[in-house]
Amino acid sequence: MKSELSLPRKELVARLESYGIIRSPSVKKAMETVPREEFLPEEFQSRAYLDQPLPIGEGQTISAPHMVAIISEKLDLKKGMNVLEIGTGFGYNAAIVAEIIGEEGHLYSIERISSLAEVAKKNLKLTGYDKRVTVIVGDGTKGLPAHAPFSRIYVTAGAPDIPESLKNQLEIGGKLIIPVGSSNYNQELIIIDKIGENKFKSKKLGGVAFVPLIGEYGW
Repeated sequence: MKSELSLPRKELVARLESYGIIRSPSVKKAMETVPREEFLPEEFQSRAYLDQPLPIGEGQTISAPHMVAIISEKLDLKKGMNVLEIGTGFGYNAAIVAEIIGEEGHLYSIERISSLAEVAKKNLKLTGYDKRVTVIVGDGTKGLPAHAPFSRIYVTAGAPDIPESLKNQLEIGGKLIIPVGSSNYNQELIIIDKIGENKFKSKKLGGVAFVPLIGEYGW
């Protein structure tokens, strides 16, 4: 069950909109609708609407709200899309995307740490997104060929380079967002557009700091 729009959440969304980070009505609605506090450990729930990453255990973090908004805006998400997320964490980013793509769409999310995946499943059920999101424990760097092609793929951990496996699972016209760089929280956020069979164009979106992407095609 989604919580009522709280004043701190409304104020955070208003700030992100004033900075030009939130631009589209769909991202604004999602950020206003999804209760970030429900995707945090209890001891950090009071800090849910500070615009900063927060620890969720196992050396992982929940992304800052502005980063979730940037990724959602740059992906240009639409109702009904088939989306792949690499790195579920506690499920907050997945819930935002699920809100945007609607009941007609579906998000598959791969998490390598089973304890985090279990918490994410509970959080998504609590907030009503479990029917739109499938959480899978596995190596996200390999993607999810059984459910490809995907309209959109996004990665919430920093990779040494862009896995070919993920590029191959994009549909033509699809978009992939991934942080690329070093393993110590210093990467460049890159967006890839698939413009034809084995044809891609890329654009740098700026410096970011994500946990390292672990897996066969990661670190």
